[in-house]
Amino acid sequence: MGRIGVGAMAVVGLVAVAAVAVAGVAVGRRVRSGRRWRRVLGVLRELEESYETPVGRLRQVVDAMAVEMHAGLASEGGSKLKMLLTFVDTLPNGDEKGIYYALDLGGTDFRVLQVQLGGRRSSILPHSVEQQSIPQDLMTSTSEDLFDFIATSLKEFVERKENSSGYSPEKRRELGFTVSFPVKQTSVSSGILMRWTRGFAIHDMVGKDIAESLQLALTRNGLNMRVVVLVNDMVGTLALGHYHDPDTVASVVIGTGTNACYVERTDAIIKCQGLVTTSGFMVVNMEWGSFWSSHLPRTSYDIDLDAESPNPNEQGFEKMISGMYLGEIVRRVILRMSQESDIFSAFSSKLSIPFILRTPLMAAMHEDNSPDLREVDEKWRQMLEVPEVPKKVRKLIVKVCDIVTRRAARLAAAGIVGILKKTGRDGGSITGSRSRGDARMRRTVVAIEGSLYTSYTMFREYLHEALREILGEDIAQHLVLEVTEDGSGLGAALLAASHSSTPLPPNTVDSVQMP
Repeated sequence: MGRIGVGAMAVVGLVAVAAVAVAGVAVGRRVRSGRRWRRVLGVLRELEESYETPVGRLRQVVDAMAVEMHAGLASEGGSKLKMLLTFVDTLPNGDEKGIYYALDLGGTDFRVLQVQLGGRRSSILPHSVEQQSIPQDLMTSTSEDLFDFIATSLKEFVERKENSSGYSPEKRRELGFTVSFPVKQTSVSSGILMRWTRGFAIHDMVGKDIAESLQLALTRNGLNMRVVVLVNDMVGTLALGHYHDPDTVASVVIGTGTNACYVERTDAIIKCQGLVTTSGFMVVNMEWGSFWSSHLPRTSYDIDLDAESPNPNEQGFEKMISGMYLGEIVRRVILRMSQESDIFSAFSSKLSIPFILRTPLMAAMHEDNSPDLREVDEKWRQMLEVPEVPKKVRKLIVKVCDIVTRRAARLAAAGIVGILKKTGRDGGSITGSRSRGDARMRRTVVAIEGSLYTSYTMFREYLHEALREILGEDIAQHLVLEVTEDGSGLGAALLAASHSSTPLPPNTVDSVQMP
């Protein structure tokens, strides 16, 4: 064989060796990639196991909620649940007549409403509403400046609304005042502002009666209007729900934040011995976002989120179930996965930004029903500014969203059943002396607000599923979750009506039938 032939064979040999080497490198990469992907799936399995909420565990959460409610009613500081007295002992029943007003103050805007009531329960409440922005400088000025501005706006609103019927400065009007800041209630129409939030910093108002400050401003500005009730949005939601349906005994909000309130027997409020109401009941604001129990399935993601939050060791239940935190939990899980596999390497820098994944975005990806998950791909690319998201990664993202949402919804359901158990409406007794089947179950309505429930279909379906599992189908059929809208506005006006100094029509029955 000539030199040319030998040289050709050598070249062919080198090419073959190179090809084998390249193939070996490719196989090695696939093996390493497969190992990394298996680690990602291991993180997913670990998440599924730690977020499990079997019905047995949910019933433990129910029991713990009822126990904490008892403890919170027995003594101040006796429970993680604050169980705040609202002094609201009369809920609207549909017999209310007249024109009433509401002021909803909860952020950089406030709303004023006028509601007309005709003495008969109606599914549609005729009302007018206007929204007004608060100038930035007034948020850090004095209480007098702030409430003079609000009173002036309210007076102008009243004059416009009553102009056609003849505005009379002497006419007495009644107002429901909704406040979304921390307030310690001292009566149905008074409460001490504990602190400002949401950008307000008016130091001369802290520690003073916020309703009185409004009342003084109304008087200074020549508006004959009395602050009849001071409430938070939860109580307003309960009032609105009860107006529409007399079987309403509790209200829950599950949105950016979460809370609940319910109707309690006055004699069960042990921490206020001697408390007497004409109706025999009082609405209690649970502040259930602060609920905690060892039965809650807490993980390292929850622990880290809590430790890095502005309020560590507080609002534990809220951090597991509310819209403020669900997207952030998902982000933390995906970040952990990105640290296990290079398929996420392009995402890591953006993924490290806390709260970059908002819950509405998470919900949209979770509920993407397109065959190739186009919505997940589009939203993930926009959020993290990456060129593409592999399909298997899209599926993984949806699965993580599902696990986190399912836990949140099922825990929220357990919280609701906890209220039913405390009030004897879960089909059994608190002490367990009767079997569940022996109890006579009455129709029970819970008024509910919040975008997590109203707009997030998967969350809502998981919550309903858990209610049926915990209660059983026979009992669950007697429970109705009724969506309400604008409890903070319409509900406050209705409470002004039910607590009005104007006499009710003759033969009016008690507005609430207690358990």
